[in-house]
Amino acid sequence: MRIAVTGATGHVGANLVRTLVDGGHEVRALVHGGNKKGIEGLPVDFVDGELLDEASLVRAFDQTELVYHLAARISIVPGDEELVHAVNAEGTRNVVAACLATGVRRLVHFSSIHALSPHPHEVAIDETRALTSGPVPPYDRSKAAAERFVLDGIERGLDAILINPTAILGPHDYGPSAMGRVLLDLYHRRLPALVDGGFDWVDVRDVVAGAMTAAARAPRGARYLLSGEHRSVRDLAGMVGEITGVRPPRLVSPMWLARVGAPFATTFARVAGREPLYTSHSLHALRNHQLVSHDKATRDLGYSPRPLVETVTAAYDWFREAGALS
Repeated sequence: MRIAVTGATGHVGANLVRTLVDGGHEVRALVHGGNKKGIEGLPVDFVDGELLDEASLVRAFDQTELVYHLAARISIVPGDEELVHAVNAEGTRNVVAACLATGVRRLVHFSSIHALSPHPHEVAIDETRALTSGPVPPYDRSKAAAERFVLDGIERGLDAILINPTAILGPHDYGPSAMGRVLLDLYHRRLPALVDGGFDWVDVRDVVAGAMTAAARAPRGARYLLSGEHRSVRDLAGMVGEITGVRPPRLVSPMWLARVGAPFATTFARVAGREPLYTSHSLHALRNHQLVSHDKATRDLGYSPRPLVETVTAAYDWFREAGALS
């Protein structure tokens, strides 16, 4: 099958493209500005594509049966709102339009758990949860807006499904991703303190397998939450310490204190030339979307995420092979 992948050089993309190639598929990887990092050397057809250039997407999707739309702007830094909306929302509108124009058989849209409302907090989020709205971070709003464009495309005849993963960890993290940076910062002792929050963490390989099964089986318009295992940041750091032998930070900041200090931490990181880890947006994530159900994916797709300890171990094994732990 001829398959196009946007965001092919990202964390999920690097794993998905490898799996598709191993399965004998003909893969057309959309790359931006000639960047092939993460999939260079693989037997794929590289095509320059720009989410904000619908014509380039039409050329890329021409004569393809299936499109995986992974490309997104993931940002936890205040001040990036316009670009986040443009790439995630308007870019998805262009992807939908290009799929309709070229007659693509199916679109698999990678959304995020952040596209869904975190309320009510005490009830596990499932596929019936409404899209988020109101005073939420720009990334969350942009992913919800992107979903609305996909749903509009479905109303216009597009065969599309939606995938909502949680926080992704695992191998082939060439960026590294934001979650990969957390693991590296813990290993290299670049985190002076932890935060009293948590999240649902999932293996990138399980997300890829779940999405591919959904692409083959799911009915038009279906949504699947691909979650894994909820752990606090403290628990994750303790797991990292057991796997790597590197002692985690002892100080755990209460959430109220972290929120007060976030603007200062953001400014300090920028002065130091590093992307900040603790911002008002990332702290929002660590106190929302805590309970996520993957029961529907398990029932319909046979989805069964592996234990988090296996994921973290595999991530560090890959980082070691890639020379990121030296």
